[in-house]
Amino acid sequence: MSNENIPTEAPAPVSLWEAFKYWFKLGFISFGGPAGQIAIMHQELVEKRRWISEHRYLHGLNFCMLLPGPEAIQLAIYISWLMHGIKGAVVAGVMFFLPAFLLLSLLAGVYLAWGDVPLVQGIFYGIRPAVVAVVLFAAWRIGSRALKNEVLWGMAALAFIGIFFFEIGFPWIVLVAAILGALGGKFFPAKFKSGGGHGASKKEYGPALIDDDTPTPAHAKFSWGKLIATTAIFIAIWLAAMFAIHGQQVLTDMGLFFTKAAFLTIGGAYAVLPYVYQGGVEDFAWLTGPQMMDGLALGETTPGPLIMIVTWVGYIGGVAKTVFGNSIAAGLAGAAVATFFTFLPSFYFIIAGGPLVESSRGEIKFTAPLTGITAAVVGVIINLAVFFSWHTFWPQAAKGAPFAGTFDWLSVVIAIAAFIALWKYKTDIMKVIGVCAALGLAYSFIKPLVG
Repeated sequence: MSNENIPTEAPAPVSLWEAFKYWFKLGFISFGGPAGQIAIMHQELVEKRRWISEHRYLHGLNFCMLLPGPEAIQLAIYISWLMHGIKGAVVAGVMFFLPAFLLLSLLAGVYLAWGDVPLVQGIFYGIRPAVVAVVLFAAWRIGSRALKNEVLWGMAALAFIGIFFFEIGFPWIVLVAAILGALGGKFFPAKFKSGGGHGASKKEYGPALIDDDTPTPAHAKFSWGKLIATTAIFIAIWLAAMFAIHGQQVLTDMGLFFTKAAFLTIGGAYAVLPYVYQGGVEDFAWLTGPQMMDGLALGETTPGPLIMIVTWVGYIGGVAKTVFGNSIAAGLAGAAVATFFTFLPSFYFIIAGGPLVESSRGEIKFTAPLTGITAAVVGVIINLAVFFSWHTFWPQAAKGAPFAGTFDWLSVVIAIAAFIALWKYKTDIMKVIGVCAALGLAYSFIKPLVG
C-alpha cells in the first residue's frame, strides 16, 4: 500500500451485529490450519477493515501462542473481547467452530452409515496415506523451525523414544519437557532462546479502531476481584455441564478427558493428537485407529481449527458406546460434549487472562519451558506419523503381530508422492488430500478388474 493510499481517519465504530456477520463468515472460510486462519484474520481485520492495529494484533497473537489450546480461535476471541466484551468473545468463539462442528457431525453420521460402501472405502484408501504425509510434513515444518541446536534435537528424540518404546503418556512428556526447558533456560540460556516467532512488522495500514495508543477499555482492565469472579464463574459452568451429563458414564469420561486435553494443546493441534489417540483409541475405545485417521483427513479439509477432530471422536464414540438408543442422538451428544469441554478453557484463558496482557502491554517473550515442550512435541508428532504409517502400510496388522498381512506398497507410493507435493512443491493440503482421494476412488474401480 503506497503512502498516498494510507487512510488518515479511523474507521467508523463496529456494532456487535456487524462483528457477528464477520465472525459468522470467518467460520465458513477458515481453512488452512492455524497459520492460514491467522493470515486470513490479519488481512481482513488489520489491513482491510482496520479493526485493530498490527502491533495490538501481534501482541494478542503472541499471548495466544503461549496458551494451551488452538491459538487462531483464541486470537479471534481476544480481538472480539477487546471490541465488545464478553458478548463479543462468545460470538467470535462460537462462530469460529460452529460450522466445523455441524459439518463434521454430519460427515461422521454419513461415514458410519455408508462407510462400508466400496466407493467410500476407495476414497478413504487414498486419503489415509495422504494423512501419513500430512503428519510427517507437520513434524518437519515444526522441527525445522523449533529445533535450533543439538540439545533441542535430543529432547525431540527422547520424547519419541519415551512415547514409542515405553508408551509414556503425553501429559508426562509435556511435564518433563517443561521441567527440562526451565532448567535449561537457567543453566544453558543460549540453547533455549526461542526463535523469532511473530515479530513486529513495519507495515502500516492507517489508524485502527483499536490502535497502538488506544486506551484499554473498561471491561479489559485488570483487577484481582474480576479475575477471581471470572474463575469462579467458569468453574461453575464446568460443574453445571458435568452435572448435566451425570449418569451417562461415557459422556462423563469424555467431559473429563477433553477438559484435560484442552490444557495439553501446547504446540498446536498436532501436538495433542497423540494424547487424543491414546485416550480415544487405546484407553476408552471410542473409535479405531483407521477411524481416527479418517477423521483427521476430514478435519484437514473442513473449515475451523484442526482440533475439531474432537467432534469426530465424540460423535463416533457416542455411537460406538450407544450413549442413547438413537444413533444420531448418541453421536450428537458425544460430539457436543467433546467440543464443549475442549473449547471452554479457551474462553476462560482469554476472558480471565486478557486483562493481564492489557495491563502489561509490550512484547510477550516465549519462555524456556515452552521451548522445551515444543522440542518434545516434534518427537511426539513423529510417533504419530509412525503409528499412522503402520496402520496404513500393514492394514491387517495388530499389536501382537505388527507386520502381519500383506504390505501395501501402493499406499507407500501415494504417501511419498503426497509428502513431496507438500514439501517440495508447497501444494495446498486440501488439494493433496483431494487428489489422493481421487486416486483411491480410481483404484477401487481398477482393483476388481486386476484381481
